[in-house]
Amino acid sequence: MYKGSTIGVVVPAYNEEGFIGDVLDSLPEYVDQVFVIDDCSTDGTWTEIKEYVDTEVTQASVTGDSAQQIVVADGAGTTVSESQTFLDKRIVPVRHQTNGGRGAAVQTGYELALMSGMDTVAVLDGDGQMDPNILDEILDPVVEGDADYAKGNRLISRRHCTQMSNWRLFGNALLTMLTKIASGHWQMRDPQNGYTAISATALDQLSLNDLFDDYGFLNDMLIHLDANGMTVQDVPMEALYGDESSGIRYGSFIPKLSMLLLRRFFWRIGKKFFRL
Repeated sequence: MYKGSTIGVVVPAYNEEGFIGDVLDSLPEYVDQVFVIDDCSTDGTWTEIKEYVDTEVTQASVTGDSAQQIVVADGAGTTVSESQTFLDKRIVPVRHQTNGGRGAAVQTGYELALMSGMDTVAVLDGDGQMDPNILDEILDPVVEGDADYAKGNRLISRRHCTQMSNWRLFGNALLTMLTKIASGHWQMRDPQNGYTAISATALDQLSLNDLFDDYGFLNDMLIHLDANGMTVQDVPMEALYGDESSGIRYGSFIPKLSMLLLRRFFWRIGKKFFRL
């Protein structure tokens, strides 16, 4: 629990072998539950997740309510149970039967967090690019009631984005402009930043199944938040890159996302101002 709020963390992962275990190991103690969503990885990500939980199990005391049942979810979020159980009371490991995209993985985690009664839900990717030591800074605007949704911003100053390539900076700046227009969040920057937190109250008002499943999920989320009258706050953070590779290819991603933003812009205007 953090400042009187129960905290759930969604960790979406796709082919993050070699990273996912370190991410799980570094999560702060105040996190109440961790929903690790393996989006049908083709490498050893799922094995690493299970090994990590198994390691924790050997060190944990077995109590009646500490067992977590592992579930397998399809892209639509429907779950079926496997026979194996784990004893780590914080970690809920989930594997999609088919690859649904980052958005689909986050949606599964959101649904489970709501079912588990979390007050605030953060998202921290499984690739090690998001510093868990600043999770409290991402949570604070939501936990303290200053915003419904908080997100990282690596573009607040040149110092914060020194590790970003010029091409990545250009792509992000362009998407920032387009997403501002589509979403109405004019003070927002760095819409591709997936380090986020949202209140359960706000999350419960959104129609998760209507959100875009793939990498445009973050932009679509901002649009839906504005359409529902919810507030967004940016949190300054530094860009952090290591040996991991990004799944976003801006050359093809920007044109595809631009069409989504255009459609969603008209949808938002209709819903917010004309109640369509």
